[in-house]
Amino acid sequence: MTPTKRPAVFLDRDGTIIEDVGYLDTLDRVAFFPWTVDTIRALNRAGLAVVVVTNQSGIARGLFTDAFVEETHRYLTARLETGGARVDAYYYCPHHADGTVAEYSRRCDCRKPAPGLIDRATNDLGLDPARSFVVGDRWLDVQLGRAVGARAILVRTGVGSVQETRPPSGVTADAVVDNLAAAASWILNDLRSGDPMIGDRRSPIIDRRSPI
Repeated sequence: MTPTKRPAVFLDRDGTIIEDVGYLDTLDRVAFFPWTVDTIRALNRAGLAVVVVTNQSGIARGLFTDAFVEETHRYLTARLETGGARVDAYYYCPHHADGTVAEYSRRCDCRKPAPGLIDRATNDLGLDPARSFVVGDRWLDVQLGRAVGARAILVRTGVGSVQETRPPSGVTADAVVDNLAAAASWILNDLRSGDPMIGDRRSPIIDRRSPI
């Protein structure tokens, strides 16, 4: 019998789980939102895969390297682990058509809102986009959700509050909420109708400042 594919929450990185500081090029500029660790832990306990999908065109622009992005994700993982939370996998797009690094200066199928990152995650991790959610602070995250058949939530952190006032024609989110904690509450409420793949649907999200 073919194993049942898991639902997931696909999270944008900058502006959604950490503050958007522009092109993040040093680890000392990483700043978690106060609710991030508790929220991701609640999603973990609910049985959802948590996957970060992020555009990192700074690589194509020569502002930082692949190695730095991977180092950043190891750093995020370590910080989350101290609070009992985990991200199952990180996927990033290093490309940009106007880049200055020849290897990455091109159009691709992985730069959001194209579906390439989620397609890779789906194949690697055995995920079901149709039962999944995309959360981010830009309309391109919502468009990504639409492209893969997932539900899509816009958060007002990062640039989300500005984006909310400028929706592209024909693009709507399933929900627009204040932050990742509110998005996770919306997701868990949506799942309370019953999904056999979801574990602890009662997992609380404690909106408090994490000690890390």
